Formats: sequence, C-alpha cells, structure tokens
Amino acid sequence: MKWRPVQQVCLSVCWKFYEHLHFISFFCHLKPVIKVFFLLSVGKKIKNMDNVIAKSKSCRVDCNNVDRKLRQILDLTEDEAHFHMKQSAFLYQLGVQTMSKTFHCLLMRLTVEFFKSPSVNMQHSSAYKIDNSNYVHYVIFSRNVLALSVTINSTTINSEEPNSMVFHVLTDKQNFYSMKHWFARHSYREVTIHILNFDELKSNHFSNMGLGELSMPEEFRISSHTTTQPSPLQMNTKYLSVFGHSHFLLPDVFKNLKKVILLDDDVVVQKDISFLWNLNMGGKVIAATEFCEVKLGQLRSYLGATGYDNNSCAWMSGINKIDLEKWRELDITGVYQSLVRKLKQKNDAQWRAAALPVNLLAFHGHIYTLDNTLIQQGLGHDYGVSEETVQNVAALHYNGNMKPWLDLAIPKYKKYWKSYLTRDERYMEECNVNP
Repeated sequence: MKWRPVQQVCLSVCWKFYEHLHFISFFCHLKPVIKVFFLLSVGKKIKNMDNVIAKSKSCRVDCNNVDRKLRQILDLTEDEAHFHMKQSAFLYQLGVQTMSKTFHCLLMRLTVEFFKSPSVNMQHSSAYKIDNSNYVHYVIFSRNVLALSVTINSTTINSEEPNSMVFHVLTDKQNFYSMKHWFARHSYREVTIHILNFDELKSNHFSNMGLGELSMPEEFRISSHTTTQPSPLQMNTKYLSVFGHSHFLLPDVFKNLKKVILLDDDVVVQKDISFLWNLNMGGKVIAATEFCEVKLGQLRSYLGATGYDNNSCAWMSGINKIDLEKWRELDITGVYQSLVRKLKQKNDAQWRAAALPVNLLAFHGHIYTLDNTLIQQGLGHDYGVSEETVQNVAALHYNGNMKPWLDLAIPKYKKYWKSYLTRDERYMEECNVNP
C-alpha cells in the first residue's frame, strides 16, 4: 500500500517548514556579516523544500485501497452486530423458557409441604362428579401452578353456575404434588379440581404410544409480509397454537366422558363460556377459532401436496370444545399415529415440529368454527390490540413468547391476568414471587 510514502512525505514537508520558521526567527537577531553567511544556505534549503513539495505532489492515493479498508471495517462492524443480535435472541429465549428461582422455590415449598402436612383430599369428597356427564367438564394441560390457578379462577368467577364445573388438570410428576397442595389450600367457588399425573397414566395405560414426557400446546411462529411492507423489519408475525402430542390421548384418559371443554393455561376468561357445553357442532370433532392469515396451501412443504383443501384456514387452540364420541368414532387417535409414523422424527425438535402438520391433517374437515370475537389471540406478542377489544371479548389468549407471568410480558395486557392471581399466599411471599 502507498499510505506509508505519503505519510513520510507529509512529515518531511512539515518538518522542513518548522525548521524554516526557527531559522527566520534566529536570522533576524544576527549581525549583518553573519547574515550573509546564512543567506548562502537559504537558497539550498528552499531548493530542498521545493523538491520535497514536488515529490509529495507526485504521490497519488490509491482509492481502491481506501475502498478495501472501509469495506473491511464495515464487515467487522456487521459481524459484531450479528453476534450481539444472536446473543440477545438466545438470552431472550432463555428468559422465556427457563423457570426463575422464585418459581422454582414456590414449586419446591409446595411439594415439601404436601408431604409434611396432611392435605385435604378434595377429590375424595367429590369423586362422584369426575365421570358424571351431568357436570361441565374442563380439561387443562399445565406445568405452571400460577398460570393454571389464574385460568381456573377467571373461568370460575365469571361462570353463572360454578357448582356444575369440574376441572381436570393433566400435569407431570414434577408438578403433581405441588398442584395438589396448592388446590387443597385454595378453593375457587367450590368447583371440583381433579389433578392427574400424566407420567403415571402413560406408564400404566399408554406405554405403547411411544410418547415421551407431557407435551403442552405447541406454538409456531408464522412470519409474512405483504407487497406494501417489503422490509424484513415490517414483517407480520403471528403465533399459531395447536395441540401437543399428549392431547391425542384425551378420549382414552376420559373414557366415561362424551365431551369436554379444553383450555390452555395462558387463557384468561372474562365472561361465562359454559354455553359451549351445549353447543351443537353439527357432527364435527372440535370447535375452534380459525386463523385465516395462514392457509393450508401455504404450508405445503410441511403438509405434503394432497389430502386437504389449499384454501382452508388453520385453527387455534386456546378454547376448544371436543366431541369425544365423534373422535372415537372417526378414530382420530389412529389417524394421528399413522401421520406420526410417516413423519419419522429423529429427535425432540423434529418431534415437536411434527405437531403442526399432525394437527392440521388429523382434524382437517372436522373443525366447527367458533366466532372470532369469543377469544382475543396474540396478547403474548402483539402490541397493537386495542384496550376496548381486550375489555369486551369473552376470553384473552396470551399466545406468544411474552407470557403474563414473565417479566417480559406486555405491561398493558398483564393487568388483566394479574387481577385473577391468588393473593396473600404465604409461600409466594416467602419465595418472593411477584409476577
């Protein structure tokens, strides 16, 4: 590169100029005889300076080298920005998926207290309700006792006939005893709450299904942009919620029930939804809200090319009514098993990703469409939902990463969830749980 010669020339010029300034100042104070002596050397110095200036003018800066250097700096800056973006995304996901110390403390305290003190056996006194079709049966899959309690509390408070409600909660062995103790300590308008250990059910009755641990409702991030919004920063992002693999055991877990209402544990109910129990579904298996921003034809790479209507909308979990008799008649679980075998998952990530095509294909043509005004979706990711809409709908679904019990939650929606949170709980205070 030619940067070094240019720098040397510039330094030479500056130094020569500096020398001449000192020389002139010194020359003015000399006697006339001595001045003559110095004047003889002035011409030589001026000539040398002219040579230096001419040399500097002959050196040209190579613009290609400057361009290359600037591009290197730009590439290094982009790499650093990309690294920080990836690190930020990783930490965000870690914050979303990891149980905080306070929640873990609450879970441990409840579990320990279950074995230390004799809990009130709520299920024994109301065991006759568990399989009785004269009651309204709700099913919730959950690992989060606070989220579960808010869903049950909000549904109960806003029900006109809470005494007719039975909640069946499917959880894993890690949370089973903490949930039993929590609901033994807290009553919700005297509704019946039936806690089931999924791991025990699986080992005793469904070991041939090949299911792993309890799978919660799965959420898939769908991103798209229109022609009016071509920028990646303006992409429209939604979360599509569907059943987890464990949901396909419902007809076998509840063999004596003909129908159930299924709730996700990130749902807050604001009005009475018991009308769903007597809803005529016209021979369909599931009642669900549609998600028409995603058509099945857009998911061809996941679903294959045949066996469905390309213009059909996807559907959402959150609040669903399930006709278990129709499910058994159509052998939806068998269809599910066949689809799972075709997909041939090799790891846990592929297993979870298979929930989307399995749900959309297994229930294709068997969905009864609920009114979209029943439930407001997207409160876990969409900042644009109006206050009026949130207040007027029957239920709120916090689908998305920003769940209401996390610090990452959207503040303006969080208050609706917190209003149904249990207060004055000793273990929450001791563990500093304040979502």
